[in-house]
Amino acid sequence: MKQINTEIKDNVLRSMIRLLDENRSMILKANKKDVNHFDRDDQALLDRLIVDNTKIDDMKRSLREVLAQEDPVKKVISEITTDNGLKVINRTAAFGTIMIIYESRPDVTIEAAVLAFKAGNKIFLKGGKEAKFSNKALVELWHKALSENNLSNNWIEYLELSRQETRDFLVSPTEKLDLIVPRGGEKLIQFVKENAKCAVLVSGRGNNFMYVHTDADWETTKKVIINAKTHKISACNALDKILINRSIAALGQKLNELQSLLQENDVQVLVDQEAHEYMTNSVLIEDQEIWSEEFLAMKCCVGLIDNATEAIDKINRHSGGHSSTIMTEDEETAMHFMDQVDNAAVYHNASTRFTDGGQMGVGAELAISTDKLHHRGPLGLKELVTNKYYVFGNGQIRT
Repeated sequence: MKQINTEIKDNVLRSMIRLLDENRSMILKANKKDVNHFDRDDQALLDRLIVDNTKIDDMKRSLREVLAQEDPVKKVISEITTDNGLKVINRTAAFGTIMIIYESRPDVTIEAAVLAFKAGNKIFLKGGKEAKFSNKALVELWHKALSENNLSNNWIEYLELSRQETRDFLVSPTEKLDLIVPRGGEKLIQFVKENAKCAVLVSGRGNNFMYVHTDADWETTKKVIINAKTHKISACNALDKILINRSIAALGQKLNELQSLLQENDVQVLVDQEAHEYMTNSVLIEDQEIWSEEFLAMKCCVGLIDNATEAIDKINRHSGGHSSTIMTEDEETAMHFMDQVDNAAVYHNASTRFTDGGQMGVGAELAISTDKLHHRGPLGLKELVTNKYYVFGNGQIRT
């Protein structure tokens, strides 16, 4: 796609903010169609699907955040002059064409498109069938915003494809794809990796862990657990697993308190054999593979371990590479844990619910990347560019 200047891009965003406001009833009506057709047994996906006026306000806020940020294209990364007089400048550059595949969340139709567009990229939006009416309504508004500013609808396109059609598109896209971001579960990620012919940046599963060290403040720990587990179960940054040091003071009393607290908050508790001796009203874990499972539900696992090293090993073996937290008053132990846990975000005495572009100062995000190339963590505006070398000479030849 031909690159356009910042002023025009920002004018499109201003148009879109206005159009969201002017078309609230249309958006809500489209979303109601999706909700009425949805299987309400999947509470996490239903939470992601529902659009109300507050969520529309959140969409507008995301647009305003990106509008306020600098254009990330053509920023100088480095600049040198070589011994032979060549001037070498490394600048940021647009990827080209990005495809995002996502499930259930109509707000991604806003956030993904605004980030890709301001970073100078064309984007293909492949939303899930459960949100098709909502997504198509929002893309219609994107097209109006583009049209108002004399730009082609090709900058933001919505793909309504079956699974087989999606596979065919990945294998033989209608135009060159430069980056694909699958935002969903393990099956979706594996499907994209198996079929894509270009770079894939994985927004991995959550399955986030907490390790409670011997000197953790127990009242603070309980508060953080309830927030991380129950605040929003549909979020990939929700807590699923709790590992407690078996040498913690008053172990039995604290496990009983934790069991009662979680169950009072409608959380199903699953426990390992040793924890079950104290948490007898909880479900005994029989299949150890559950430690690798992301729940997206009011459910969590509790297990006992010897030390931080054992916690680190278990987290690195089972987590989705997303977020983990340690509860301790020992800063040295906390830093050891944070250095050694192989996650995109690591926390000390805080809820994992903060792994979010807005909460981390990034602003609107395309996804939370659990890959290490080219970026890990929230994919904001600055992360949706690649780079290009500009080399200026006056006839130099290499000898």
